[in-house]
Amino acid sequence: MTRKERVRNTLEFFQKNTPVPETELLYDTPFQLLVAVILSAQCTDKRVNLTTPAIFSRYPDPLALSKANFQDLFPLVRSISYPNNKTKHLIGMASMLMDRFHGVVPMTVNELVQLPGVGRKTANVITSVIDNQPNMAVDTHVFRVSARLGITRGARTPLTAEKQLIAQIPKDLVHMAHHWLILHGRYTCMARNPRCSECGLKELCLYHSRENSKKDRSKA
Repeated sequence: MTRKERVRNTLEFFQKNTPVPETELLYDTPFQLLVAVILSAQCTDKRVNLTTPAIFSRYPDPLALSKANFQDLFPLVRSISYPNNKTKHLIGMASMLMDRFHGVVPMTVNELVQLPGVGRKTANVITSVIDNQPNMAVDTHVFRVSARLGITRGARTPLTAEKQLIAQIPKDLVHMAHHWLILHGRYTCMARNPRCSECGLKELCLYHSRENSKKDRSKA
C-alpha cells in the first residue's frame, strides 16, 4: 500500500467514524482557548478544564489578565504542570495582547508566536481551531500515530512531521485531521499498550504489522 493510499484510507475512516472532531478543551472565546492551550502544555485537557473556570471567572478578558499580579494568579494555576512559568506566561501574553494587538487574539502563526508561552504548536492549534486554517499542531499523539500509520516516514522532529502531514493531507481536512490524530492517540493508539484489537485502522497500520511479525518470529 502506498503512502497516498494510507492517507486516503485513514482520512476516510475518520470522516466516517468521527465526522465532526473537536478539541476537548473547554472555552467560549479565542482568548479563553489561548489561555487553555498555554496551560495544556505537558498537562492533560481534563486537568486544564478543571482549572480554567476559576481563571476565566476572575480574568475574563485580556485586559483583566494583563492587570493580574503573580501572587493572585498563581494559586489558580498551581495544580497545572510548571505553574510558575505558566503564570508568568499568561500575564505576559495578556499584556502583549493589549500593548501590541489591541486586546485581540491574532490569527496568524507568525503573530501568535510572539506572545509569551506560545510556540508553533500552540499557534497552530489556535489558528486551526478558531479559524479552520490548514495548520497542523504536532503533539506527542500526532507524532506517534502518524508514524505508526505510515503517514509520516522517518520524521525525527515535530516540524518535520508537520511538513509531511501538510503535504499529504488535503488542505480542507488539515484542521480536522489534527483532532482525529490526537483523539486516536489519546484513546486508542496509546504510547503503551495501544488497543490494536479495537482499532479500525489496524489493517493498514505499519506498527500493528511489525508487532504481529515480532510475535510470529517469537513463536517460530
